[in-house]
Amino acid sequence: MFSHVNLGTDSLETAVAFYSAVLAPLGLVQKFHEPENGWAAWKAPNHDRPLLIVNLPLDGKPHVAGNGQMIAFQAETREQVDAAYARGIDMGASDEGAPGLRPHYHPDYYGAYFRDLDGNKICVCCHATP
Repeated sequence: MFSHVNLGTDSLETAVAFYSAVLAPLGLVQKFHEPENGWAAWKAPNHDRPLLIVNLPLDGKPHVAGNGQMIAFQAETREQVDAAYARGIDMGASDEGAPGLRPHYHPDYYGAYFRDLDGNKICVCCHATP
């Protein structure tokens, strides 16, 4: 469905370190890192897309996190959710909901929520029955 999703940042190097740590437990790998162009991207191995791209705003103005927007990464296991969330918090993310079941979504929904260092809201979730 998606080709790519962009998240703005005010510090590309900080965002690269953050997302490299958070996405590793999900098995996602960096596709490119081009500081001279102000962007970097991650993807699933053996796939060209979809991409998560972090980039400096093209208009040169400061990044502003959206209200109501959220990116959700799908994990295969609850342990991956726990690991990605823990890495995010260790890297300085702010907690928006610790890992746990959210049965109001569906009985097996296990998710965690945090904001990255630029205020972008991130979810990591698993839909699988344990």
